[in-house]
Amino acid sequence: MKLVCLLSLLIVFYSYIGYGLLLYLVLRAKRLFTRRPDPDNTYEPRVTFMVAAYNEGAFIRHKIANTLELDYPADIFRIVFVTDGSTDTTNQVISQYANIQLLYEPARNGKTAAINRAMTLTDTEIVIFSDANTLLNTAAVRKLVRHFSDAQVGAVAGEKKVITHENSGSEGVGEGMYWKYESKLKQWDAELYSVMGAAGELLAVRTSLYAPIPEDSILDDFIISFNINIQGYKVAYEPQAFAMETPSASIQEEFKRKVRIAAGGFQSIVRLAGLLNIFRYPRITWQYVSHRVLRWTLAPLCLALLLVSNTIIVFNGGGYTYLLLLIAQLSFYAAAYTGYQLALHEVKIKYFYIPFYFVFMNIAVYKGFVRFIRGRQSAIWERAERALQN
Repeated sequence: MKLVCLLSLLIVFYSYIGYGLLLYLVLRAKRLFTRRPDPDNTYEPRVTFMVAAYNEGAFIRHKIANTLELDYPADIFRIVFVTDGSTDTTNQVISQYANIQLLYEPARNGKTAAINRAMTLTDTEIVIFSDANTLLNTAAVRKLVRHFSDAQVGAVAGEKKVITHENSGSEGVGEGMYWKYESKLKQWDAELYSVMGAAGELLAVRTSLYAPIPEDSILDDFIISFNINIQGYKVAYEPQAFAMETPSASIQEEFKRKVRIAAGGFQSIVRLAGLLNIFRYPRITWQYVSHRVLRWTLAPLCLALLLVSNTIIVFNGGGYTYLLLLIAQLSFYAAAYTGYQLALHEVKIKYFYIPFYFVFMNIAVYKGFVRFIRGRQSAIWERAERALQN
């Protein structure tokens, strides 16, 4: 039982903290011997800016206005909005702009099907995917495409920023802190070799490397970026190109989003099983398993095993060290529960949000696993409602 307890503790620590610390130390050593080349700021390939939108009538004008403000030569910048299945005013609004190409089919087959179809009509060197409910900084396109001056770069991930305000609920504070940590890990991953799974809010891809993905893919952006790695190219990271969005409108909406991501994570692990072969992908496997696979598989399981095994050991006279470990765990979960209760009443005490959001995400993983096993998570758009922007 002690072995189970110690192994569980080691896996949990490594998954959430240890990998980041080890990655940082590896990079410190790497910087002593190599210097990263600067991207070519003058590189200007032809670009298609693609937005997949479903019933975004309430926000689409903001997205269009933001897109038209992006700094890139108009003669080599094609703007495409794909709105398959939309039934609100989204199409009518987009149709008012002559410099935006609207692709629409009445059937609602999901985001992946829409992107696959739109990509067959794309002939520019680079395509940039952006979500309909995010706003980009003006320099985003230039900052992304400059990395493609390196022939080994097959894709570039932008940074996701969650906009929180004084009246943001716990879902906003928790989501914001989580993405700050994730952004730092992505930056380090990319510096070592490649980003481990890009977010679809802002992702640039070499058009020639885009491979159509199964239409039932839940995490299309995740699969797209790893398909780039499979072909022998790396995914760069550009923190100066960022997509801004508000947090989920409520805890319930954020939980729905996390469950969907978790179900998609399990689906992706199965479909990308080849990446687990370190002999075939020696530059990917360690990063992929450490940053992604463990968080969706062993780490959540080990959280439960750690608590159960630790409790059994203490009740069987396991000693002072195990008692302290159990007290630490119980205190952490008590803080998480306090954070949950505060969240229900929209009371913000930052230090309770960290344990709350951590437990919150791992519960979502369990539910996402059940959905994946039962095949109940559809790939059709199921976007969580976002808080309204001021």
